[in-house]
Amino acid sequence: MDQIHEITLTDCPRNREIGFTLIELLVVIAIIGILISLLVPAVQKVREAAARLQSVNNLKQIGIAMQSHHDTHFQFPAGYLSGAAGQTPPPVDAAPGWAWSSLLLPYLEQDSLFKQIRFDLPCWHSANQTAVATAIKVFQNPGAPNQEPTMVVSHSNASLRVRFGISHYVANNGQDESWAYDSSDLSFIRGAGPFFRNSKTTISMVTDGLSSTVFVGEHTTISDKTWVGVVPGAVVPPKDPARFPLTATDRAATLVLVHSGPAAAEPGIIHPPSFPTCHVCQMYAPWSGGAMVLFGDGHSQFIPTTINHNTWAALSSMNLGDVPGEF
Repeated sequence: MDQIHEITLTDCPRNREIGFTLIELLVVIAIIGILISLLVPAVQKVREAAARLQSVNNLKQIGIAMQSHHDTHFQFPAGYLSGAAGQTPPPVDAAPGWAWSSLLLPYLEQDSLFKQIRFDLPCWHSANQTAVATAIKVFQNPGAPNQEPTMVVSHSNASLRVRFGISHYVANNGQDESWAYDSSDLSFIRGAGPFFRNSKTTISMVTDGLSSTVFVGEHTTISDKTWVGVVPGAVVPPKDPARFPLTATDRAATLVLVHSGPAAAEPGIIHPPSFPTCHVCQMYAPWSGGAMVLFGDGHSQFIPTTINHNTWAALSSMNLGDVPGEF
């Protein structure tokens, strides 16, 4: 009978230790790095698309609020309120300063905040300090690089500093910058757009057509804006002068308003949205190639930086008869 050989562990070949060699580990790390480099741009595009969609939704809500304000008061909100009753407009900025956006609060599901505000007092009054420092989601663009919930508004001579809630949306003053004129020339002070100091624009006054007139647009990156109002004598500086060397500090009205150009002081110069030489007083968005704007009829549209300059100027006026064609 054959002998049965007992197999022991010592008779088996030694198992290879499980694990990665240094070269294998480096290869795995390199592959992961390549995958991440391919994935990051896609994630960024998804985030930007989501942010742009939210900005469009914000503009639509603002558009509905504009129409609701008109239905209630038979006019759109003033660009900002300035001066005593009977002065329309006053020769220079004065109290109370409340902006178009603050006047829309009851129509943006912010009725409780609206009731907290003493609109009979200046927007910078200490009694309104807590309310005006409120961050309001509908006025915040998630794609904006300047995401601080509040900003400090300073008087030009540093005699006043007040904290306001931030806004990434501005109202259209027209082609010229009406805040640049401290005279009785109403053709300048009133502006060619729907929003200016003590404006009382009605639908019938927008003779160029609501669907062809810009009401509100994005403004981020270059400077901080607010939903609260205008402080007489305040200044609006660029956030990054090194990046935007051609812009300069502008007047208080640009806390809530912008224009397209040309201005009387700059004949022929027009700045479409996000134009490379854009100033603190023009529209600028965080997206590449243009900005989202709201038209008077409530629809929003992306306006490219490459839009014909004269077309953009025509879209910014409400009653000059310069109705643009297709854009």
